[in-house]
Amino acid sequence: MFIVLLFVCVVLHEFGHIIAARQFGIATPTVTVLPIGGVASLERMPEKPGQEIVVALAGPLVNVIIAFTLYALAGASLEITDMARLADMQPSLLSRVAEANVALVIFNLIPAFPMDGGRVLRALLAIPLGFTRATQIAARIGQALAVVLGILGLFGSPLLVLIAVFVFLAASAEAGMVQGRDMTRGILASEAMVTDFQTLSPSSTLDDAAQLMMRTTQPAFPVVDGQGVLRGAVTRSDLIQALREKEGQTPVLDIMRRDVPVVTERTYLEGIFQMLQQQPAPMVAVVGADRRLKGFITRENLADMVMMRSSRRPSTVGSRR
Repeated sequence: MFIVLLFVCVVLHEFGHIIAARQFGIATPTVTVLPIGGVASLERMPEKPGQEIVVALAGPLVNVIIAFTLYALAGASLEITDMARLADMQPSLLSRVAEANVALVIFNLIPAFPMDGGRVLRALLAIPLGFTRATQIAARIGQALAVVLGILGLFGSPLLVLIAVFVFLAASAEAGMVQGRDMTRGILASEAMVTDFQTLSPSSTLDDAAQLMMRTTQPAFPVVDGQGVLRGAVTRSDLIQALREKEGQTPVLDIMRRDVPVVTERTYLEGIFQMLQQQPAPMVAVVGADRRLKGFITRENLADMVMMRSSRRPSTVGSRR
């Protein structure tokens, strides 16, 4: 029962972020609940540091309200030393839930990514330093904290090691995402798209696709009709799986993905970067005014472009919101 109630508290914590983000017109496509907490994935970052502070603090505020309610209305006692007792009757259960919410508040307010305190720190640093530089500093603090937690965990706490790995990877991912968004700002899709590629036709078979796969390094193959209009895409992984299960003469139409995002050549790359972060699509197709396929952008070539641009710019340069 304690685990179930703790799970509910974590979900309510994430809904605190969701409701606050909606006040600024930001949707939340997914919420991931992990054994050590939850992550609400916002479709975009708040536009102003003050907005990010509000969104970040909304989650811990929910836990404060839960703890206060249990303490004031249910007679729970807030004694952190009693949290290890999990087999008592209802009064102790309420106390432990209250204590767990206090612990969630304390843990989430640590000023390091990916905790909410790290986002507050990033927002405060972004005012004088810019968003990108502030993210780098907050991420490094998060990684340093992860190293400390990992070392402590080696002395008898596997959970701390798990938390350390999660914190380190999440901090690295946040820094990479912000850097990628910064490096793609102001660039058009036509400047970054892959234009030298092989395509499949609606009449192509799995054998045809397999031959292309052997001759190229493309991660996916667009399927276009006789007018050059995109019909879908076949990924390497889908093709390999289909070759195991289907005949070689099976049409690629039977296995292609039809939900490939389509943008124009004048679309800014920053939006495409966010699109690839949020969707499992193998590519983003780029079309001209006549709707004919001109090229495509994948995570791989976008990452290559970000690395090349970052190597030409000082890593300390940050962009302001």
